[in-house]
Amino acid sequence: MTFLRHTWVMTERHVMRLIRQPWYIAVTLVQPIIWLLLYGALFRRAVEIPGFQSDSYIQFLAPGVIVMSALFSSGWGGMALIDDLNRGVIDRFLVTPVSRAPLILGRLVQAAIVVVVQSAIIVLLAMATGARFQSLPGVAVLILVAAMVGAAFGAISYAIALLARREETVIAVMNFTLLPLTFLSAGFMQKDLMPDWMQRVADFNPVNWAVEAGRVPAAGGDWGFVGLRVALLAGFLVLGLAASTSAFRAYQRSA
Repeated sequence: MTFLRHTWVMTERHVMRLIRQPWYIAVTLVQPIIWLLLYGALFRRAVEIPGFQSDSYIQFLAPGVIVMSALFSSGWGGMALIDDLNRGVIDRFLVTPVSRAPLILGRLVQAAIVVVVQSAIIVLLAMATGARFQSLPGVAVLILVAAMVGAAFGAISYAIALLARREETVIAVMNFTLLPLTFLSAGFMQKDLMPDWMQRVADFNPVNWAVEAGRVPAAGGDWGFVGLRVALLAGFLVLGLAASTSAFRAYQRSA
């Protein structure tokens, strides 16, 4: 109970910080809206490619944009952590009775809340521009997998921040990681229409797992396929949490 209470308190702290800066969600929505509207218009005739399994590129693109929005929104979480490190906030928490894991989990829960809000807005925008989702549970799964992949990469971002303690390093590593993983997924193009080597990479790409898991139920597809991708994402999230926890212990030892 103490662990859960501490996690809630830390989550509340970060949510209150977000409420004082509501423009953050609006700013982080600019890029995914550009992707959805401009890419949707630019590649709308991709549905004419033989073998393409959707008659609306906006509908095909929307799950990918939602996952990418979660990825980039959470992937920069290490920047805020470095700010707290530089201001001594983390060190002050370390001399309190608060459990250590909630110092990371509170941030991840707040990031997941941001992802849920952003994803709901993008779903509504996609529907306004012609996308059709088959079921409400499918949309819920899409938002869930977006939150999962966002939390996993958020945890990795925290680990990098705790080890490097430099904003430049977080920016370099996350840029080097997030952009290639985005374009090596089925976010923009159907997987079986991608080059063979990209398909092989996509099989081991967590971003692709999330895109596929979100796209299939939104179109009324195979739930067994979705369950496997969700399980893979859950394992990746556990690895991300383990990395951030280990990095936090390393920071404690050096503090």
